[in-house]
Amino acid sequence: MNPIVIIPARMASSRLPGKPLADIAGRPMIAHVLERALAAGVGPVAVAVCDAAVAEAVERAGGMPVMTDPDLPSGSDRVWQALERIDPSGRHDIVINLQGDLPEVKPDVLHRVLQPLDDAQVDIATLAAPVRDAAEAAAESVVKVACAFDSGADVARALYFSRMPVPWGPGPLWHHVGIYAYRRAALQRFVSTPESPLERRERLEQLRALEAGMRIGCARIAHAPFGVDTPADLERARTTARQASCALT
Repeated sequence: MNPIVIIPARMASSRLPGKPLADIAGRPMIAHVLERALAAGVGPVAVAVCDAAVAEAVERAGGMPVMTDPDLPSGSDRVWQALERIDPSGRHDIVINLQGDLPEVKPDVLHRVLQPLDDAQVDIATLAAPVRDAAEAAAESVVKVACAFDSGADVARALYFSRMPVPWGPGPLWHHVGIYAYRRAALQRFVSTPESPLERRERLEQLRALEAGMRIGCARIAHAPFGVDTPADLERARTTARQASCALT
Protein backbone atom coordinates (compact mmCIF):
# COMPACT_ATOMS: atom_id res chain seq x y z
CA MET A 1 0.00 0.00 0.00
CA ASN A 2 1.04 3.58 -0.69
CA PRO A 3 -1.55 5.66 1.19
CA ILE A 4 -2.27 9.36 1.14
CA VAL A 5 -4.52 11.17 3.64
CA ILE A 6 -6.93 13.80 2.30
CA ILE A 7 -9.05 15.91 4.66
CA PRO A 8 -12.12 17.54 3.06
CA ALA A 9 -12.91 20.90 4.67
CA ARG A 10 -15.42 23.56 3.66
CA MET A 11 -16.92 26.59 5.35
CA ALA A 12 -20.55 25.99 4.32
CA SER A 13 -21.63 23.64 7.10
CA SER A 14 -25.39 23.77 7.67
CA ARG A 15 -25.23 23.26 11.45
CA LEU A 16 -21.95 25.04 12.18
CA PRO A 17 -20.96 27.52 9.44
CA GLY A 18 -17.26 28.27 9.28
CA LYS A 19 -16.43 25.04 11.10
CA PRO A 20 -12.86 24.51 9.75
CA LEU A 21 -11.78 27.90 11.15
CA ALA A 22 -13.55 27.56 14.51
CA ASP A 23 -11.06 28.45 17.23
CA ILE A 24 -9.96 25.69 19.59
CA ALA A 25 -7.20 26.61 22.04
CA GLY A 26 -5.99 29.44 19.82
CA ARG A 27 -5.85 27.47 16.57
CA PRO A 28 -8.45 26.70 13.89
CA MET A 29 -10.02 23.28 14.08
CA ILE A 30 -8.54 22.23 10.73
CA ALA A 31 -5.04 22.79 12.17
CA HIS A 32 -5.76 20.31 14.97
CA VAL A 33 -6.98 17.65 12.53
CA LEU A 34 -4.01 18.27 10.24
CA GLU A 35 -1.61 17.90 13.17
CA ARG A 36 -3.13 14.53 14.12
CA ALA A 37 -2.98 13.29 10.52
CA LEU A 38 0.66 14.28 10.14
CA ALA A 39 1.51 12.64 13.47
CA ALA A 40 0.10 9.33 12.19
CA GLY A 41 2.82 9.13 9.57
CA VAL A 42 0.85 6.86 7.24
CA GLY A 43 1.65 8.97 4.18
CA PRO A 44 1.43 12.50 2.78
CA VAL A 45 -1.43 14.67 4.00
CA ALA A 46 -3.44 17.17 1.96
CA VAL A 47 -6.53 19.25 2.75
CA ALA A 48 -9.21 19.50 0.05
CA VAL A 49 -10.61 23.02 0.31
CA CYS A 50 -12.88 25.32 -1.66
CA ASP A 51 -12.40 28.51 0.38
CA ALA A 52 -9.35 30.78 0.26
CA ALA A 53 -9.53 31.43 4.01
CA VAL A 54 -9.29 27.71 4.79
CA ALA A 55 -6.42 27.30 2.33
CA GLU A 56 -4.55 30.10 4.10
CA ALA A 57 -5.15 28.53 7.51
CA VAL A 58 -3.85 25.18 6.25
CA GLU A 59 -0.71 26.82 4.86
CA ARG A 60 -0.09 28.66 8.14
CA ALA A 61 -0.33 25.31 9.93
CA GLY A 62 2.30 23.83 7.63
CA GLY A 63 -0.12 21.81 5.53
CA MET A 64 -0.83 21.40 1.82
CA PRO A 65 -4.20 22.79 0.66
CA VAL A 66 -5.70 21.66 -2.64
CA MET A 67 -8.41 23.85 -4.17
CA THR A 68 -11.51 21.98 -5.36
CA ASP A 69 -14.78 22.91 -7.04
CA PRO A 70 -17.12 24.53 -4.46
CA ASP A 71 -20.14 22.95 -6.19
CA LEU A 72 -19.10 19.35 -5.58
CA PRO A 73 -21.91 17.47 -3.81
CA SER A 74 -19.94 15.71 -1.05
CA GLY A 75 -16.67 15.38 0.82
CA SER A 76 -15.98 12.14 -1.06
CA ASP A 77 -16.20 13.99 -4.38
CA ARG A 78 -13.88 16.65 -2.98
CA VAL A 79 -11.35 14.01 -1.91
CA TRP A 80 -11.41 12.38 -5.36
CA GLN A 81 -10.91 15.68 -7.17
CA ALA A 82 -8.05 16.65 -4.85
CA LEU A 83 -6.42 13.25 -5.37
CA GLU A 84 -6.60 13.58 -9.15
CA ARG A 85 -5.10 17.06 -9.00
CA ILE A 86 -2.13 16.25 -6.77
CA ASP A 87 -1.48 12.70 -7.96
CA PRO A 88 -2.59 12.40 -11.59
CA SER A 89 -0.12 9.58 -12.25
CA GLY A 90 -1.82 7.32 -9.69
CA ARG A 91 1.21 6.77 -7.45
CA HIS A 92 -1.01 6.53 -4.35
CA ASP A 93 -3.21 3.44 -4.54
CA ILE A 94 -4.98 4.03 -1.19
CA VAL A 95 -6.63 7.26 -0.05
CA ILE A 96 -7.76 7.86 3.52
CA ASN A 97 -10.70 10.24 3.82
CA LEU A 98 -10.32 11.88 7.24
CA GLN A 99 -13.16 14.19 8.27
CA GLY A 100 -12.09 17.73 9.09
CA ASP A 101 -14.29 17.92 12.20
CA LEU A 102 -12.41 15.38 14.35
CA PRO A 103 -9.95 17.57 16.31
CA GLU A 104 -9.40 14.86 18.95
CA VAL A 105 -8.85 11.92 16.59
CA LYS A 106 -6.01 9.68 17.71
CA PRO A 107 -3.29 9.24 15.08
CA ASP A 108 -3.26 5.45 15.51
CA VAL A 109 -6.76 5.09 14.05
CA LEU A 110 -5.34 6.07 10.64
CA HIS A 111 -3.25 2.93 10.83
CA ARG A 112 -6.22 0.87 12.03
CA VAL A 113 -8.46 1.92 9.14
CA LEU A 114 -5.99 0.37 6.69
CA GLN A 115 -6.25 -3.06 8.31
CA PRO A 116 -9.33 -4.35 6.41
CA LEU A 117 -7.53 -3.70 3.11
CA ASP A 118 -5.16 -6.57 3.88
CA ASP A 119 -8.02 -8.61 2.38
CA ALA A 120 -7.84 -8.13 -1.39
CA GLN A 121 -11.64 -8.53 -1.66
CA VAL A 122 -12.30 -5.40 0.45
CA ASP A 123 -12.91 -2.25 -1.60
CA ILE A 124 -13.41 0.25 1.22
CA ALA A 125 -12.27 0.15 4.84
CA THR A 126 -13.78 2.02 7.77
CA LEU A 127 -14.01 1.87 11.58
CA ALA A 128 -16.47 0.71 14.24
CA ALA A 129 -16.53 1.32 17.99
CA PRO A 130 -18.83 -0.19 20.63
CA VAL A 131 -22.08 1.66 21.32
CA ARG A 132 -21.84 2.59 25.00
CA ASP A 133 -25.44 3.01 26.14
CA ALA A 134 -29.11 3.15 25.18
CA ALA A 135 -29.02 6.88 24.45
CA GLU A 136 -26.21 6.43 21.94
CA ALA A 137 -28.04 3.50 20.36
CA ALA A 138 -31.21 5.55 19.94
CA ALA A 139 -29.56 8.72 18.62
CA GLU A 140 -30.24 9.27 14.92
CA SER A 141 -27.02 11.27 14.68
CA VAL A 142 -25.04 8.14 15.61
CA VAL A 143 -24.75 5.85 12.60
CA LYS A 144 -24.78 2.17 13.43
CA VAL A 145 -23.11 -0.51 11.32
CA ALA A 146 -24.42 -4.07 11.19
CA CYS A 147 -21.37 -6.30 11.45
CA ALA A 148 -20.25 -9.26 13.54
CA PHE A 149 -16.71 -9.67 14.80
CA ASP A 150 -15.70 -13.28 15.27
CA SER A 151 -14.16 -14.13 18.64
CA GLY A 152 -10.81 -12.36 18.82
CA ALA A 153 -11.17 -10.79 15.36
CA ASP A 154 -10.50 -7.11 14.78
CA VAL A 155 -12.03 -6.91 11.29
CA ALA A 156 -15.56 -7.70 10.12
CA ARG A 157 -17.59 -7.17 6.96
CA ALA A 158 -20.12 -4.33 7.00
CA LEU A 159 -23.53 -5.63 5.96
CA TYR A 160 -25.63 -2.48 6.47
CA PHE A 161 -25.52 1.03 7.95
CA SER A 162 -28.47 2.72 9.65
CA ARG A 163 -29.45 5.53 11.96
CA MET A 164 -31.53 2.94 13.80
CA PRO A 165 -30.03 0.43 16.26
CA VAL A 166 -29.27 -2.54 14.00
CA PRO A 167 -29.15 -5.52 14.16
CA TRP A 168 -32.14 -6.37 16.32
CA GLY A 169 -31.80 -8.69 19.32
CA PRO A 170 -29.32 -9.17 22.15
CA GLY A 171 -25.69 -8.52 21.44
CA PRO A 172 -23.31 -5.61 20.82
CA LEU A 173 -24.13 -2.62 18.65
CA TRP A 174 -21.42 -0.83 16.68
CA HIS A 175 -21.03 2.91 16.22
CA HIS A 176 -19.78 3.65 12.72
CA VAL A 177 -16.82 6.04 12.65
CA GLY A 178 -16.84 7.93 9.35
CA ILE A 179 -13.16 7.63 8.47
CA TYR A 180 -12.58 5.67 5.25
CA ALA A 181 -9.67 4.11 3.39
CA TYR A 182 -10.51 3.57 -0.27
CA ARG A 183 -8.67 1.65 -2.89
CA ARG A 184 -8.18 4.27 -5.57
CA ALA A 185 -10.28 2.40 -8.13
CA ALA A 186 -13.05 1.97 -5.54
CA LEU A 187 -13.21 5.69 -4.81
CA GLN A 188 -13.34 6.47 -8.52
CA ARG A 189 -16.18 3.99 -8.95
CA PHE A 190 -17.99 5.31 -5.88
CA VAL A 191 -18.04 8.97 -6.95
CA SER A 192 -19.07 7.91 -10.48
CA THR A 193 -22.06 5.90 -9.19
CA PRO A 194 -25.44 7.68 -8.93
CA GLU A 195 -27.05 8.22 -5.55
CA SER A 196 -28.85 5.04 -4.51
CA PRO A 197 -32.37 4.51 -3.06
CA LEU A 198 -31.22 3.40 0.39
CA GLU A 199 -28.66 6.19 0.48
CA ARG A 200 -31.47 8.70 -0.05
CA ARG A 201 -33.69 7.03 2.51
CA GLU A 202 -31.14 6.78 5.34
CA ARG A 203 -29.11 9.85 4.24
CA LEU A 204 -25.94 7.73 4.38
CA GLU A 205 -23.70 7.75 1.32
CA GLN A 206 -21.87 4.52 2.27
CA LEU A 207 -25.05 2.63 1.39
CA ARG A 208 -24.42 3.61 -2.23
CA ALA A 209 -21.28 1.47 -2.14
CA LEU A 210 -23.11 -1.52 -0.65
CA GLU A 211 -25.97 -1.23 -3.14
CA ALA A 212 -23.42 -1.14 -5.96
CA GLY A 213 -21.98 -4.46 -4.75
CA MET A 214 -18.83 -3.04 -3.19
CA ARG A 215 -17.38 -4.68 -0.11
CA ILE A 216 -16.76 -2.61 3.02
CA GLY A 217 -14.61 -3.92 5.88
CA CYS A 218 -14.69 -2.54 9.43
CA ALA A 219 -11.76 -2.43 11.83
CA ARG A 220 -12.71 -2.39 15.50
CA ILE A 221 -11.49 0.43 17.76
CA ALA A 222 -12.18 0.99 21.45
CA HIS A 223 -13.76 4.45 21.32
CA ALA A 224 -15.36 6.63 18.64
CA PRO A 225 -13.50 9.94 18.25
CA PHE A 226 -15.47 13.02 19.20
CA GLY A 227 -16.79 14.98 16.22
CA VAL A 228 -17.78 18.66 16.11
CA ASP A 229 -21.12 19.19 14.35
CA THR A 230 -22.90 21.80 16.49
CA PRO A 231 -22.07 24.85 18.64
CA ALA A 232 -22.45 22.64 21.73
CA ASP A 233 -19.92 20.18 20.30
CA LEU A 234 -17.51 23.04 19.64
CA GLU A 235 -17.78 24.25 23.22
CA ARG A 236 -17.09 20.73 24.45
CA ALA A 237 -13.98 20.53 22.26
CA ARG A 238 -12.78 23.88 23.62
CA THR A 239 -13.32 22.71 27.19
CA THR A 240 -11.39 19.51 26.54
CA ALA A 241 -8.52 21.47 24.99
CA ARG A 242 -8.41 23.86 28.01
CA GLN A 243 -8.34 20.94 30.41
CA ALA A 244 -5.52 19.28 28.46
CA SER A 245 -3.54 22.51 28.49
CA CYS A 246 -4.00 22.91 32.24
CA ALA A 247 -2.88 19.31 32.81
CA LEU A 248 0.36 19.99 30.92
CA THR A 249 1.10 23.07 33.02
